Amino acid sequence: MKILHVSAECYPAAKAGGLGDVVGALPKYLSHRGWASAAVIPKYQLPWFMARQFELVYAGAFRLNNIYYPFAIEKEQNDSLGFPLYVVNLPGKFDRPGIYGDTTGWYNDNAERWVFFQQAILNWVLNMSAKPAVIHCHDHHSGLIPFMLQHSLEYRAISQIPTVFTIHNGEYHGAFGWDKHVLLPAFEASASGLIDWGGGINPLASAIKCAWKVTTVSQTYLKELMEYSNGLEGLLRAEATKCVGILNGIDADVWDPAIDTYLPHHFEGDIGAFKARNKQVLQQHFNADLDLPVITFIGRLVREKGADLIPDLIARVLNEGLGVSFLILGTGEPHIHEALASLQWRFTKRCAVMLAYNEGVAHQLYAGADFLLMPSRVEPCGLNQMYSMRYGTVPIVRSVGGLSDTVIDIAEPELPGRGIRFDNFSLDDATIAVYRAHELYHNQAHFDQVRQRIMGVDFSWEKAAEQYIEIYENL
Repeated sequence: MKILHVSAECYPAAKAGGLGDVVGALPKYLSHRGWASAAVIPKYQLPWFMARQFELVYAGAFRLNNIYYPFAIEKEQNDSLGFPLYVVNLPGKFDRPGIYGDTTGWYNDNAERWVFFQQAILNWVLNMSAKPAVIHCHDHHSGLIPFMLQHSLEYRAISQIPTVFTIHNGEYHGAFGWDKHVLLPAFEASASGLIDWGGGINPLASAIKCAWKVTTVSQTYLKELMEYSNGLEGLLRAEATKCVGILNGIDADVWDPAIDTYLPHHFEGDIGAFKARNKQVLQQHFNADLDLPVITFIGRLVREKGADLIPDLIARVLNEGLGVSFLILGTGEPHIHEALASLQWRFTKRCAVMLAYNEGVAHQLYAGADFLLMPSRVEPCGLNQMYSMRYGTVPIVRSVGGLSDTVIDIAEPELPGRGIRFDNFSLDDATIAVYRAHELYHNQAHFDQVRQRIMGVDFSWEKAAEQYIEIYENL
């Protein structure tokens, strides 16, 4: 392999958010361009893993404080993802029914789990007969690899392998106290400042300092991180010369309305017919009036995604009598669940909620809804708005991160509009955006024009893959 991607997630094996989608697609597109790529993730106790066969590639152990921790590297047989997927089998660490936690919350040994995961990978690379040309690390779960490569005596033989680090979500640093420094392999004492930030060990900060190149998943998000990143603003500005924003793409093989296996009705050239048929299928999942403009939210019901604004927005709009229906799919914070359940009871047929993660229903919503709502506080890139446009669903988004880079407002005088944007995270601004969507829906000619336009936008990985290849070549 030329490029080894190290990540906590990879769709469809393990996904909690956009990180999984990216790592599940980028290696395939890089390989298509001649840069043979593979991904390595932990072996979780999740349904996808239980339904697959794996073959042993390497068995080893790493030592911490005279204790040896055994692990195995296994490869998924048949390469069903379109590229080799390797998994790290670490007994007692990842053989659990969750990626970061379970129904009771986050696992309390996550710091240990991720440090062990990274050491297992480096131990494997150390013993490879043919080393990767570049190790591409994704988010803080692999953020200590650049440091360990350069400053751990154990990995000195592979210290010249270049590293790329991509920040998918800078909200999470993976920080832990110095009392846990014994989790790391022995490293040069003079280098301790490269893992320290704010008096603790900070994998995200360490990766920004030590990686050969740092990328973010959109140009605007890089600028935003330099202004607000939970204390890393100055560090990112200081390292600006090695940082670049590269907008994510989407896997056009998975997200194709003409062949999507989740859809009973495929796109055959008539957008109106495609949307109407798939809207009717939504009746199987939601008790709602689908003759009205349908606005959907798909994703995690958490503060970061602005989901705490949604109950108040729905209540205001429906109390004012606006003729729209809301369909919500996702899980998240309990108080948001309760608020949405109450709205579903109050506004029968106008608000329907499915508190679940369901990939098939998500595809059906993209195909059948008229508008997608994304009122995010933070959105490093955002993929949902790209999926929605691919399926002719007009995005309603807050002007933040990758949403700013991908959604041009329909009121822009000199640019072809793709959706509706609002700037401030406020109930008033979000309400105005929904009213604008309602007005657009009833201007049939303009609405059809916008839908035709957004379905033709190329959000595939081809352009992003070219930018990554340029980085790899330079390294």
